[in-house]
Amino acid sequence: MASPLLFLVLIVVAPAAVLLLALSFLVRPRPVKIPVKGRHVFITGGSSGIGLALAKRAAREGARVSILARSLSKLEDARDMIRVATGVEVAIYSSDVRDGAAVQKAVDAAGPIDVLICNHGVIVPQEMETQSIEDIKFMVDVNLMGTFHLIRAALPGMKRGGGPRSISLMSSQAGQVGIYGYTAYSASKFALRGLGEALQQEVINDDIHVSLIFPPDTETPGFVQESKIRPEVTSKIAGSSVGMKADDVAERTLNGIKSGSFIVPCNFDGLMLAIATCGLSPQRSYLMAFCEVTCAGLLRFVALCFQWGWYATIEKCSARKK
Repeated sequence: MASPLLFLVLIVVAPAAVLLLALSFLVRPRPVKIPVKGRHVFITGGSSGIGLALAKRAAREGARVSILARSLSKLEDARDMIRVATGVEVAIYSSDVRDGAAVQKAVDAAGPIDVLICNHGVIVPQEMETQSIEDIKFMVDVNLMGTFHLIRAALPGMKRGGGPRSISLMSSQAGQVGIYGYTAYSASKFALRGLGEALQQEVINDDIHVSLIFPPDTETPGFVQESKIRPEVTSKIAGSSVGMKADDVAERTLNGIKSGSFIVPCNFDGLMLAIATCGLSPQRSYLMAFCEVTCAGLLRFVALCFQWGWYATIEKCSARKK
């Protein structure tokens, strides 16, 4: 019995231990804890959905919360809901993230930010051939350029120090894999990953840590509107991932921010996507890095199975239209 056991140790356990040891040395940036209590958390898109859920959760954890959105009336309603739910008064700022000057004014009024959550986003699902350039530009301007405006406005104050700080970017599972009908939306969300990877390298020496959040379909007012207009194929493909409630996404988002995680998946499907698409992204956890190294090949096979199903769906829907 000793010989087979020794063989198992030599063939399986020993290489795994060596790999874990190597990864514990290689992972960068190093692990970090980012506190929320007593710190200024600034959330865009904070008047509803995930942003409102994040504001409530951060307020309950003792943060000083500011929320920004376009509609002043919705912001006032959100402030009242947060006060009722948490007993905490939050600051509100009405601004369109497409307007860099207005964003700068709001950030200056709010004061130095410790945790910036770029949660704003819009989606107009439609095939690219029939989608107007105005709709495409609208998504890119809000989802991507609006994020640039927020970061540029907040970064000087964040660099002044005072413990580890965070910049988190709300992407989407459509920012990990392209989906039929999301051509422009996926492009704007994929871009956040490149922004985040490069930005993390630029700000790491200032003790600022970047997180990318990848929620699935989430029960929000925006999702209700989107569901009414998205193409049939989009609904079928997007429906292959399990949806979530805004409160659950907010919980996973805030936990990911506090642990300094670069990639923050929100459900099991998101975790599998995160491993399958990890590429050259930074990784703080050597255990997660171990999963990425050892599972990437298998998940590529699983991904091909999903792609097979998606293309079969596209063919069936196309055949019905003819």
